[in-house]
Amino acid sequence: MLSFFTLSVALIGMNYVPSTGAFAGTSLISSHAFFKKQPVSKLYLFDNMSKLNPFEESGMLGKGITVGKVQIAFATRDRLICKALEKCANDVEGDDPGSLAQFTNEICLVLLRNSADWVGACSASKWFTSDDAGKAEKLHNEWVNKEASKFEKEYIPSSNDETKAGGPTTVVVSLVVEIQGDSTNFDGAGFSLAGTKEVITSLASDVLVDEGYCLNASEVFWCPSDPTEVMSSIDVITDF
Repeated sequence: MLSFFTLSVALIGMNYVPSTGAFAGTSLISSHAFFKKQPVSKLYLFDNMSKLNPFEESGMLGKGITVGKVQIAFATRDRLICKALEKCANDVEGDDPGSLAQFTNEICLVLLRNSADWVGACSASKWFTSDDAGKAEKLHNEWVNKEASKFEKEYIPSSNDETKAGGPTTVVVSLVVEIQGDSTNFDGAGFSLAGTKEVITSLASDVLVDEGYCLNASEVFWCPSDPTEVMSSIDVITDF
């Protein structure tokens, strides 16, 4: 089984697209292929009505609480994306809201700077009223536990780790957050390269609002983190 790295300072299936071309149900954008999300019939009447409730308090990012998750798959030859993520994790100096927000922002920037290697992405979110804060926390924990339970071991690199990066592999980065308000955009990742960038950019910006106090929780996973392991396209389809 593959190992993973996780940093928690307070993800749901990946649509994988091989880098060798498109097939039914995919769209090609600047040579990057993404699966389109399957339409799902849902009735959002009650959630939408709750957002219109005049008694629902509105904060800097809107009303209520949003639990969101984003996963991005990379095709990398040098695994520099893994080294960049490790550096973000090792640079975290505290567990205060500001440190959590800065860490999440830096993770988002790493993802954006390596967008040339993206081969797949997906996102999901669910909104809760402020009175349902406990339900929001519960869903955040469920998504995090589901992701962590896919692996048998956790690899934690040290700050002075000089291990040479391994060979070419697919890397999957999963980010799940609980953030106040309803304005953070989680729609569009996986539909297009531009749409995926918009989701990551929105999150990178919103986590810094109010000096990080709008961000309730954030956790990131990436796999494989052990430089000796390789994730194949079959592993991505099976595990994500």
